[in-house]
Amino acid sequence: MGFPYIVSIGYIASAFLAYSLIVNNALKFRWLNIMGCISFIAYGLLIAAFPVILANSILLCINIFQLIKLYSVKEKFQFIRIYEGDLLINKFLVFYWKDIRKYFPGFINHNLEPDMFCFVVLRDTSIANIFVAKVDDKGTATVALNYTVPQYRDYKVGKFIFDRGKDYLISNHINKIVYDKVDNKNHLHFIKVMGFTEELIGDKMCWCKQL
Repeated sequence: MGFPYIVSIGYIASAFLAYSLIVNNALKFRWLNIMGCISFIAYGLLIAAFPVILANSILLCINIFQLIKLYSVKEKFQFIRIYEGDLLINKFLVFYWKDIRKYFPGFINHNLEPDMFCFVVLRDTSIANIFVAKVDDKGTATVALNYTVPQYRDYKVGKFIFDRGKDYLISNHINKIVYDKVDNKNHLHFIKVMGFTEELIGDKMCWCKQL
C-alpha cells in the first residue's frame, strides 16, 4: 500500500474522532469513537507505531465497555397526556423552538390547540419527546409534531411510542398514524426505521403506520 493511502487512513481516523465530539447522542458518540479507534489501530499497524496502536486499543476497549453499558441500561418510559395552556410544555416548546422548526416547519404555534391529541414521553424523569396530532373519527392521527430532544435520538423513544407503548394510542381510539408531509431527511429516515410506509390518501402521498 502506498504512502498516500496510509496517510488517508490517518485522516479518516481523525475525522471519525472529531465528528464524535460534536454529536449529541451518546450511542453515536461511542460508535464513532470505535470507528476512529479501529482506523487509528490500522494506521498504527501500517506505520509500525506501537504507541498509536496501544493508546487506541485501550480506548477501543473503553468504548466497547461503555457501549455495552448503554445498551444494557433499563430505562423507564411513560406517557403523560398534556393539554392546551400547559405552562411547562409551552416553555419546553419555546426552548427547543429553533430545532423543532428544522423538523416541523409547519408547526407554527408555541401553544397547543384545544382539539389536538397531545402527550409527552418521559424517559426516566426527563421529557424526551412531545407528540401532537389531529385525530379524526376513523382513528387516524395526522401528526403535527413528534419531536424528540437531541440527546434521546437513539430510536428508543420511537420504538416505545409506536411498538411497546402502542396500546396507549389504541386506548385513545387511534389505530393509524399518518405523516402527510416530511420536511427533514433525518426524520424521514427515522419514520422508515419505525416501519412507516408510503400510502396514497386522497390525492396525496403520505407516510403511514397501522397500529
